[in-house]
Amino acid sequence: MTQGTNDLRVGLIGYGLAGSVFHAPLIAATEGLTLDTVVTSNAERQAQARAESGPDLRCAADADELWDRADELDLIVVASPNKTHVPLATAALKAGLPVVVDKPLAGTAAEARDLAALADERGLLLSVFQNRRWDNDFRTLRKLLADGGLGDVQRFESRFERWRPQPKGGWRESGDPEEIGGLLYDLGSHVVDQALVLFGPAAAVYAEADVRRPGAQADDDTFIAVTHANGVRSHLYVSATTAQLGPRFRVLGSAAGYVKYGLDPQEAALREGRRPTDEDPWGVEPEALWGKVGSGESPLTGGGRPEPTLPGDYPAYYAAVAAALRGEGDNPVTAREAAATLDVLEAARRSAREGVAVTL
Repeated sequence: MTQGTNDLRVGLIGYGLAGSVFHAPLIAATEGLTLDTVVTSNAERQAQARAESGPDLRCAADADELWDRADELDLIVVASPNKTHVPLATAALKAGLPVVVDKPLAGTAAEARDLAALADERGLLLSVFQNRRWDNDFRTLRKLLADGGLGDVQRFESRFERWRPQPKGGWRESGDPEEIGGLLYDLGSHVVDQALVLFGPAAAVYAEADVRRPGAQADDDTFIAVTHANGVRSHLYVSATTAQLGPRFRVLGSAAGYVKYGLDPQEAALREGRRPTDEDPWGVEPEALWGKVGSGESPLTGGGRPEPTLPGDYPAYYAAVAAALRGEGDNPVTAREAAATLDVLEAARRSAREGVAVTL
């Protein structure tokens, strides 16, 4: 996308998986945003960033260089390891810069609320990158719920499962609590956020978290049961050890159910180097993968009618951020929403450790 003279200039901290696969491409695809600077001390990643974003991209080895140039930037995106989220977001806000932080915003709900208070005090945007709110299946489910075709939802099952029998290593799988690794805080941040968006506040949490793979240090097979204040029960599964994947969603209502298999295609497309600006439409899946709505029979034996899956729309997140920065829309994911998710994750960690249900 061609840079505009009035574009908001973005500094991106981190160019690993989150920065290179998600944030940089989505920023580039957003009208009114320009990726100005990438912060990484890795020379190979600096070269990769310039190759992917063009020769005008500036690279910095340390985030302090951004604070020194705060008057030249309009937004900071924190896509570095989890343990750096709070200190970097704090530094950005104190430098007078709005911030987007990849999930999880923090290691604790208290830290998230402290960041929210600091952003409010400074009058600055603080948003959390919960891209899975724009997954194709989640958008479709929200439409189904709004239309009322399922009746009153009684149980929501959500699975984010993978088959990765060999640990990859790195901070995401570290057992060091300071790293905030493990699936509970990684994929769990997504499934809990989605459940709270759909069905509201949690009243109680029960969880089971296991370390299954030889050599693994952090939880890699975790189950979270959430009882919502409105009575809906959410059963949420995140795993790297699932040899046979279950449905992504199974939603059971008083009138009908919705069952959907398969992951949203956007992450795979981004990993393959495809970009939203190159494809129209973006985020579309084949009809063979559409979920089914029905009652009384399994969708795998012919039950239910196909429900067209809405296209996934990750670009909508940064479009909303740009609008919010210009005073033309709301923050798409607030820090206090992220804190509510962290309340559940902390309760789940305690429940799994102590073998008790936790009341919120």
